[in-house]
Amino acid sequence: MKDSPELERWMRQALALAEQGRGAVEPNPLVGAVVLDAAGQFAGQGWHQRFGGPHAEVFALAAAGERARGGTLIVTLEPCCHHGKTPPCTGAILDAGIARVVAAMSDPFPQVAGGGLSQLRAAGVEVHVGLCEAEARQLNAPYLKLLHTGRPWVHAKWAMSLDGKIATHTGDSQWISGEAARRVVHQLRGRMDAILVGRGTVVADDPLLTARPAGPRVAARVVVSASGQLPDQCRLRQTARDAPVIVYTTHPERLAGWAADGAEIVAFSSHDWSVEAMLANFGQRRFTNVLVEGGAGLLGAIFDAGAVDEFHVFIAPKVLGGAAAPSPVGGSGRATLVEALMLERFQVQPVGEDVYLHGLARRRDAVSV
Repeated sequence: MKDSPELERWMRQALALAEQGRGAVEPNPLVGAVVLDAAGQFAGQGWHQRFGGPHAEVFALAAAGERARGGTLIVTLEPCCHHGKTPPCTGAILDAGIARVVAAMSDPFPQVAGGGLSQLRAAGVEVHVGLCEAEARQLNAPYLKLLHTGRPWVHAKWAMSLDGKIATHTGDSQWISGEAARRVVHQLRGRMDAILVGRGTVVADDPLLTARPAGPRVAARVVVSASGQLPDQCRLRQTARDAPVIVYTTHPERLAGWAADGAEIVAFSSHDWSVEAMLANFGQRRFTNVLVEGGAGLLGAIFDAGAVDEFHVFIAPKVLGGAAAPSPVGGSGRATLVEALMLERFQVQPVGEDVYLHGLARRRDAVSV
């Protein structure tokens, strides 16, 4: 089958539909689908709307009704062929009488992994794979990373002045960015599985780390405190029963009060503690997207571990100066410019009076998207 401009247009429509499920479907993949009737005319569409709910194909086929018979299903990911939280989509496709399936990519999920496409072919359905595959992989990069590595997709976020400072030399940091930028951050929080800060941020800023207004997900609020020395009075501890709070530490005995107030304490021995160990624990929890909000020490440790996948940087038109004023990313850093981490697929846009730079980390070990 030649990839006609018309089919590509409909696949891009399916990709745009899939995007509407971001934040609501994880750890499932984002999926969109379009049905064309036997004459090639639009008949219905749908997307996976929430975890545990019907898949995109089911919505699209229901919208098409009898017009699906003899038609084409255009879908961003291989249809499932197993009983999970919902029945297999391959059965719904065959029952609807679809004659042709055009999928952007196969699904590497072990219980699918080509089985859905094989089942359709065996039933006489014409199957084509690979239309807009690069875009489909980019769409589901967090899902693919979790599946292949058992680790979440890590977002790094910070706001800084024009001269690269996240606070003044006295520690004053609220607020470097404006209200419009902070609204974008709340939108980000609303689609995360976890929001991560270090002890210093809890002490200095007393953050709440919730999405306001609420988004499709309620993120676990995660604090890294190897020493276990956290304030007895702070908003995270006070609201631990309202939204999850997890503390990673090597001194759990110092956090009995936090545990009594509803926080989950995850203990590591000092020789087992590492960024990698924490990310592995996130993966076991099926966290797909994690947002690291700082400060410089934590961001530096995660950067040094090569764990950041995506960057969200807000640059304010302010100059703070000061040799002692902190920069966003601490840690050991890179020794030479040749070793610098580069961004790709980045966009720069004004957000209120600030500038928002958003891009992906370019590195050899990144999951292919």
